[in-house]
Amino acid sequence: MALTSTAARIISARAREHAAGLGARVTVAIVDAGGHVLVVDRMDDAPPLSARIAPAKASSVALFQRDGSELMRMQQAWPTLFAQIDQVAGTPIMAGAGSRLIRRDDTVIGAIAVSGGLPEHDDACAEAGLLSLSAAAPGQ
Repeated sequence: MALTSTAARIISARAREHAAGLGARVTVAIVDAGGHVLVVDRMDDAPPLSARIAPAKASSVALFQRDGSELMRMQQAWPTLFAQIDQVAGTPIMAGAGSRLIRRDDTVIGAIAVSGGLPEHDDACAEAGLLSLSAAAPGQ
């Protein structure tokens, strides 16, 4: 089952709402399982670069099918590979906080990445977004 644009918007809205509660200004990116962008949602006053970082982190997580923390460990273990992998992937590969896989049951259906806040804020916002998916209707 694919991640719908409706579900992606719900996830993004919840992540932004959580960021606002923390006083953070972030960009939220949601991609499908193939790393294709469904939503990029930049809050007012979010750092300009966050609008490029969030989609890169989300696509990376989806393409590797690993959460950001695991991707960061892989990057540290194999820096030479990560220095070149974006050339093969055809898109920037970026590991970082606030990037998580979106799963339905055991199937990866997409990824979320949040950028612009402190790493712990990005993580908390991504988690809040994911929690909204469990409350959404199964068809979303």
